Amino acid sequence: METETHSFQAETQKLLDLMIHSLYTNKEVFLRELISNSSDALDRRRFEALSNSELQSTEDLEIHLEANRISRTLTISDNGIGMTREDLVANLGTIARSGTLEFLNRSQDDAETPSGSEASPDLIGQFGVGFYASFMVADEVDVVSRRAGEDKATRWTSKGAGEYALEDAELDLAGTTIRLQLKPVDDEAGRPDFCDEWVLRQTIRKYSDFVGYPIKLTIIEEAPPLEADAGEAQGEDAADKQAADPGTPERREIEETINSMKAIWTRPENEVEEAEFGEFYKHITHDFQDPMLRVSTSIEGTFEARALLFIPCKAPFDLYHRERLHNGVQLYVRRVFIMDECRELLPDWLRFVRGVVDAEDLSLNVSREMLQQDRQIQTIRKHLVKKVVDRLKALSNDDASKYEEFWLEFGPVVKEGLLDFEEKRDRILDLVLAPSSADDAKLTTLADYKDRMSSDQEAIYYIAGPKLDVLRRSPHLEAFVEKGVEVLLLTDPVDEVWVSQGPISYGDKPFKSVGHGEVEIGSDEDKEKAKVALEKDEENLGDLLEAMQSALGDEIKEVRLSSRLKASASCLVLEDGDLSPQLEAMLRQAGQEIPERKPILELNPEHPILVKLGERFEVNPTDPKIADSAKLLLGQAILAEGAQLDDPGQFAELVNKLMTETL
Repeated sequence: METETHSFQAETQKLLDLMIHSLYTNKEVFLRELISNSSDALDRRRFEALSNSELQSTEDLEIHLEANRISRTLTISDNGIGMTREDLVANLGTIARSGTLEFLNRSQDDAETPSGSEASPDLIGQFGVGFYASFMVADEVDVVSRRAGEDKATRWTSKGAGEYALEDAELDLAGTTIRLQLKPVDDEAGRPDFCDEWVLRQTIRKYSDFVGYPIKLTIIEEAPPLEADAGEAQGEDAADKQAADPGTPERREIEETINSMKAIWTRPENEVEEAEFGEFYKHITHDFQDPMLRVSTSIEGTFEARALLFIPCKAPFDLYHRERLHNGVQLYVRRVFIMDECRELLPDWLRFVRGVVDAEDLSLNVSREMLQQDRQIQTIRKHLVKKVVDRLKALSNDDASKYEEFWLEFGPVVKEGLLDFEEKRDRILDLVLAPSSADDAKLTTLADYKDRMSSDQEAIYYIAGPKLDVLRRSPHLEAFVEKGVEVLLLTDPVDEVWVSQGPISYGDKPFKSVGHGEVEIGSDEDKEKAKVALEKDEENLGDLLEAMQSALGDEIKEVRLSSRLKASASCLVLEDGDLSPQLEAMLRQAGQEIPERKPILELNPEHPILVKLGERFEVNPTDPKIADSAKLLLGQAILAEGAQLDDPGQFAELVNKLMTETL
């Protein structure tokens, strides 16, 4: 077949441009990525050979590097699963797991700013595109691959300039060989001599020491100078002889395996350097930052399993797109790789956890359907959840600031666990952090909130909404602030859902929304005084309330006086069990039918507006300003919640009318 020329996918080309021209001062990571890819290919071949003997290799599975110092090429070979022509197009011509051009554009903008060097290392980790790192150090990349079980091989070649070529090739054994035509050495640009044995050894040991297959190295370099014959004159004659016959290039095989090949999770934790854990995490996740937390654990008894788990520093961009989320928990059986992203090992609300689980007694040909039913997997899952939660709880107690960093990245996902009735909610609630009305700067745990509660406080009070600054100014908080009663401010979309899965409580204290139902706070004496005062105001203003309700018609369920308002004139209140406007919007977007509900308009009987309206009503119960004022008070209450008016034009006309009359 003739050579075919293809253009890169647009996103792929943009990514290549970013890598070549803008990103990464640490160019050596390309080697880790290529070795990781070879290791994955060997894993796949070993696993698939368990059920298909034709895929078994007659040679030992290994990774081989050849550095040619004469031609300045570096070749990475493996005898793994290999790729077909179609695989090469799919895997190297496009970014199968890419996000959007918007993300790439943002990354490019970051790279062109002084802070870009700090933001850029996320890119490979975000997209899983380690192969493309080759173009940081190579002018041309040549890939020859042959799928195990097939006879044909294919060559893929590109200079990273917008196109790649495909043609038939020959390869003696199944696997993949990648040949890099290296750029010139440039220490200032972070490109050391990747044909140098010492550089290669140090890089492999730094990044890939734990890879479970032998990594072998061959060095090809100039032959040593010819030795002069005994008694032969030195100088020009010897130099002429060397030039005429430079000799055959020397090929040096590094016989020993360069990497240790020790499965890091099988080693005692106190025998592993912290840097080794960090490099292992980067190897399995393609994340360029160190993890925030590590959880190492083992199960012993009727069956055995080991786990080495990590929590990243930063949430991946696809954390909330579960269908695109990658690099989860890998499953091994007796150190044989079984599958990536074994989602049966952890619940969805811990989907940000990365790592490895190695089970001793599972079947090597286990399938996802078998995993869902396997009792060992269920036991491992319970054990891992407990260990991760315990580790997070310990972090919360020992290092509050670091735990807050975790919560800001992953808190909304953790709270998704509160939607699962099979989960132990209290252990998830133990992890919750939230801002509150008591402090503008700090987040509080529920345990600390309870410790600050007065003895007569009956519930954990909260208010939910989309924006923190709107919640802090909410009229619903006024009576609580006056009485010194703390209110949690919940702003994540998931909050609207879990607090409505009622009744829900923390310990012996139920959660209570300050925007639902009646408000009764303080001592029994305070409650009684408030009740008596409200009844007296209702006697004086009852007819006015009826007139205002008549003016508002079907827009509201009721107009009533409030004991929760102190400074504001009005607020909207829902009945216990009613859906909040935010939750209604979420359900509508999901195509759910929403039961009809109408809010209650509460008015502050001590506010000057209500006092003036009462006086005007006594003079003329049919005064049109009564109806106008009712509509203005309703509009104010809607806006105070951060919601949108159904008829902004009408509200603007009323405001203009009022301003004209006043001025």
